[in-house]
Amino acid sequence: MLSTILSPISNDLNEVNNVIRKSLFSEIPIVNQISNHIINSGGKRMRPSIYLLFARLTGEITPNHHAMAAIIEFIHTATLLHDDVVDQSTQRRSKKTANAIFGNSSSVLVGDFIYSRSFQMMTQINNMAIMKILADTTNAISEGEILQLLNTKNPDLSESQYFQVINFKTAKLFESCGSLAGVLNEINYEKQADLSRLGNIFGIMFQLTDDILDYSGKEIEIGKNVGDDLAEGKVTLPLIYAMKNGTHNQSKLIKDAIKMGDINRLPDIIQVLSDTNAIATVQKHLAFKVVEVNEVLGKFDDSETKSTLNALAHYIVERKG
Repeated sequence: MLSTILSPISNDLNEVNNVIRKSLFSEIPIVNQISNHIINSGGKRMRPSIYLLFARLTGEITPNHHAMAAIIEFIHTATLLHDDVVDQSTQRRSKKTANAIFGNSSSVLVGDFIYSRSFQMMTQINNMAIMKILADTTNAISEGEILQLLNTKNPDLSESQYFQVINFKTAKLFESCGSLAGVLNEINYEKQADLSRLGNIFGIMFQLTDDILDYSGKEIEIGKNVGDDLAEGKVTLPLIYAMKNGTHNQSKLIKDAIKMGDINRLPDIIQVLSDTNAIATVQKHLAFKVVEVNEVLGKFDDSETKSTLNALAHYIVERKG
């Protein structure tokens, strides 16, 4: 279904993949092995796709846009490599993680290589505004990762603190897709701000759907173990709502499981999520975000790309993996 939605930019995505393959080459074999493993592991290319759609919404796509989309994917890929080491993950996208195959040290160092390669590519575009956006973005992502780490196994994380983490960790890169497309297309500041807001909304929707799937998805579809967030002691919005609306005993059950990273309590917690309508509450939040997407898109002229972005918003909130 996603490939059908993105068919208007399929040729551009192929060009981005060509840039990715050429740019990741190294004389060091382990770099190529790990890079190829994670790049070819079935990712959705969601961030470069959204970037290309933003670029197309406001202008023509050029080779610089293909390079920028690859840079965005590289930054995301580097964070995945580092995340999997920090979280001690063994499965992503239904395949073994790079750290599970090649070891933690190699994965971290290749993550650094991919990250630094993205900055080499930025200099070739030679635009200081773009450099600043990406420097600020990568710094914010790092802060988000640190905030998430500091709040691991902390059941008292508030809803506002949760959104601060996902705004930094996930939504910031989506948001920068809008800023970067606007800068390269030289559109006015107001429209750049609209694209940035649109990217932020997409990023939040993507993360909230991930949070739901961790307690309601099927492993074969989501490509990881159900309950991974709980096992890692991560507090997500469904759990926050369940603790807020559940009984004292239900809240205590969740808090104790978070503190211990107790995956064995997953069936009980899924039952509490159902009893408290926590998943349905997050889904309502997602529905409001789709409305926000339509409001922002309303500021742009009707086009095939605008329709594609609308369809993509619905795909993100309805996806099963």
